[in-house]
Amino acid sequence: MEYLNDEFNSNLTPAIEIFKGNYHKKFMFQLISSQLDMDRIDYLKRDSFYTGAAEGNINSERIITMLNVAKNNLVVEEKGIYSVEKFLVARRLMYWQVYLHKTGLVAEQLLIRILKRAKELISLGRDINCSKALLYFLNNDITKKSFGSTELKYFARLDDSDITSALKLWQEHEDTVLKTLCGMIVNRILLKIKISKEKIDEEEIINHKKRVESKYLISSKEADYFVFTGIISNQAYRENNQSIEILYKSGKTEDIIKASDQLNLKALSQPVSKYYICYPKN
Repeated sequence: MEYLNDEFNSNLTPAIEIFKGNYHKKFMFQLISSQLDMDRIDYLKRDSFYTGAAEGNINSERIITMLNVAKNNLVVEEKGIYSVEKFLVARRLMYWQVYLHKTGLVAEQLLIRILKRAKELISLGRDINCSKALLYFLNNDITKKSFGSTELKYFARLDDSDITSALKLWQEHEDTVLKTLCGMIVNRILLKIKISKEKIDEEEIINHKKRVESKYLISSKEADYFVFTGIISNQAYRENNQSIEILYKSGKTEDIIKASDQLNLKALSQPVSKYYICYPKN
């Protein structure tokens, strides 16, 4: 945005101030980044439609109609309290059923490890074929501090096709780890994932790694690409963190957790964490 602002004679300055939270009308920032922002209202309804998960189908029109401003803060009028309750419940259900669904989770983790392996091979002097934009990031260690106009130019060129074409190319690569991981995504033969409320037993991890080492004739370090663990967490609402305020007719405002007679909302403010392990099916 700052790069474009230079081209547009500083006309984007107010928008940038809003995004940074420095704009004098505080509620403008809350509209784009809060626990009841337009992005969340949009993606819950949209993703519910495209995935068929009816639990995310919130009444966004009702919520928007009930929005108001009090003391420079975004609030919801009392009449909209039930719509907000449904929004929070829908958010929790959509995270467990869609955003943290085990198939999406394992595919994402595979993709991360593919790019990590490609970067590792390049650092070892191995040849990797892909688009110029993707190759730039594989060849260079980019940090937030070093991200400048050159990096922005290459980043803007990246899209799904760069990754998809790279996966198809790399499944023919001579490196066993890279080609196997790519083949898993391209052919949709993903790793098996097991989710548990308890931490994954260390012995189970070791046993899976030994089988992978034996099957692919790879080192213990390379087996980490196929056998790994992690934690997923879901917290639908965070108290005292840009809270959702309900506006009463008297002018008083109150946090949705205190204002609601829905006992489940208090539980939604507690983080729920689960552990997972991924490993080859066979």
